[in-house]
Amino acid sequence: QVQLVESGGGLVQAGGSLRLSCTASGRTHSKYAMAWFRQAPGKEREFVAAIFSSDDIELYETSVKGRFTISEDTTNDTVYLQMNSLKPEDTAVYYCTADLAGGGWSEWGQGTQVTVSS
Repeated sequence: QVQLVESGGGLVQAGGSLRLSCTASGRTHSKYAMAWFRQAPGKEREFVAAIFSSDDIELYETSVKGRFTISEDTTNDTVYLQMNSLKPEDTAVYYCTADLAGGGWSEWGQGTQVTVSS
């Protein structure tokens, strides 16, 4: 198993920036990919961005492309989500997740709140 702990959420004005961090512990050697999802009040959890470090591939949801950047520091098993030009519609709880050995998004963090004021 892998344990995930997110940090970096907060309140920011529209147009501002935040950087989320997610540190993994446990059986991190089995990590195949990492991703961020988010869930706004009353809405389904949705995909935001993913990184497949061994393949050097990054994927983004359309509405965040060009504003958000996912990156990974494999030396300390941490994945980041740099969020720029934030909009009120980005307000949500952001969750970090890991795919172990290609088996799907099975491990989840507790979430961190991001609130963007207009």
